[in-house]
Amino acid sequence: MEHVSPRTGSPRAQPGTHNNTVPLIIVTVLFFMWGLLTSLNDVLIPHLKSVYTLSYVQAMLVQFCFFGAYFIVSLPAGMLIKKIGYQNGVVAGLLIAAAGCALFYPASNNGYALFLLAFFVLASGITVLQVAANPYVTELGDPQTASSRLTLTQAFNSLGTTVAPTLGGILILSAGLLTAAEFDLLPAADKIAYRATEAAAVQGPYLALAAALALLAVLFALAKLPKISHADDAADVAHAGSSIWAHRHLVLGAVAIFLYVGGEVSIGSFLINFLGEGKVAGLSPADAAHFVSYYWGGAMVGRFIGFAVMRYVSPGKALAVNSACVIALIFTAIFAHGGVAMWSLIAVGLFNSIMFPTIFSMALNKLGAFTGQGSGILCMAIVGGAIVPFAQGFLADKVGLQMSFLVPAACYTFILYFGLRFAAMYKEAPATT
Repeated sequence: MEHVSPRTGSPRAQPGTHNNTVPLIIVTVLFFMWGLLTSLNDVLIPHLKSVYTLSYVQAMLVQFCFFGAYFIVSLPAGMLIKKIGYQNGVVAGLLIAAAGCALFYPASNNGYALFLLAFFVLASGITVLQVAANPYVTELGDPQTASSRLTLTQAFNSLGTTVAPTLGGILILSAGLLTAAEFDLLPAADKIAYRATEAAAVQGPYLALAAALALLAVLFALAKLPKISHADDAADVAHAGSSIWAHRHLVLGAVAIFLYVGGEVSIGSFLINFLGEGKVAGLSPADAAHFVSYYWGGAMVGRFIGFAVMRYVSPGKALAVNSACVIALIFTAIFAHGGVAMWSLIAVGLFNSIMFPTIFSMALNKLGAFTGQGSGILCMAIVGGAIVPFAQGFLADKVGLQMSFLVPAACYTFILYFGLRFAAMYKEAPATT
C-alpha cells in the first residue's frame, strides 16, 4: 500500500555533489520493507484469530492498533524529524520498527495483548519512516528525474505488499490452522500445546525482520546523504487569508483518504477468511494467502497502467470510474458464489491502484501555503485503516462474512462521489499523480 508522508516543512537539499546510487538503493529497500510489513498483517490476522479463537471484531484489533499508530504518531513524528533531521529520523524509525518486530518473540509466549502492543510499536516505526524517507527520494539525484525515482520506489512498496502474503503463508500458515469447532474438540492439554506451537510460528520470521531492519538502520546511518533543511512556511500560512478547513475539497479528500485506506485494508484483512468460505473457494489459509498476493499485485500492475492512462484522463473522472468498478466488483463478491465471487474481490486491487495518490493530489489542489499542513491532515486520515476493518468485523460477527463487505462498498461510494464532485469543481486538464 502506497503512502505519502506529511511534510514537516519545505525540504531543501544543501548544495554539493554526491554519488547517490547506494543511498537510493537503501531508500528503495525501505519502501519495499514497509510494504511487506504492512501486508503481512493480512496473514497474521487469520493466524491469530485461529490461535486465540477470536471473533472477527477481536481479530481486527490488529489493524486497529497498527493503523491507529498513524493517527497518534504522525504529528509527533513530524516534530521529531524537524528536530533531528531526515537521515537520523529514518534511523530512528528503523530502530523503532525493529523493536516492534522483536516484540513478537515475547508476545508469542504471553498472549494476544502483547501482540497488539508489538503491532503498535512496529507501525509507529513505519510512520516515522514515512515522514522521513519520502523527501530523500526527490533529493537523491537530478530534480528532472524525481518522478521516475518516486515511481520506482513506490513500485517496490507495492512489490513488498505483493510478496508478503505468499511469504507469510509459507513461513507462518504452512502448518495449517484449526477452525474454532476443531479446536473445541481438542483435549485441554492439546489446546495449550496447539496455541503454543502456532503462536511460536511467528518468532523466526519476525526476528529475521528485526535483524534486517537493524542492519538497514546501520547502513542508513553510515550512508552519505544530501542534507535537507526546512524552510519555515509559518509566515506564508499566516498571510494565506483563511483557515485550512475552509478548503472544502481538502476536507472531502481527508474523508476520502480515511474511507479508501479503510476499505482497501479491510478487504485485504478479510480476504483469507473470505476465500476459506465454503460458498466461495473453501481454501485453506495457506493456499488462500497466495491469492492475497494477487490482490496487492493487481495494485502494483494498475499503478503503471494508471500512470499512462492519467496523462489523458482527468483525475476526478479516473477516480470516479475506478470507484464505480470497485463497487460493482464488491457487490458481485457479496451476492455471487465460487470463482466469480473469489476473483471479483481479488480484482478490486487492480482498481485500487491509482486511488490513494489521486485522492491525495486532488485534496491538496491549489492549497498554496497550506499544502504542508494539508498533507499532515491527510496522513492522519490513514487511521481509517484502523476503524473500517473494525466496523466490518462487527458486521461479520452479526450477519456473516460475505454480507459484511457492504462496509467497504459504502466506503467506495463516497470516493465515487468525491471523484465526481472534484471533476465538477475543477474542470482542468488531465494531470499525473
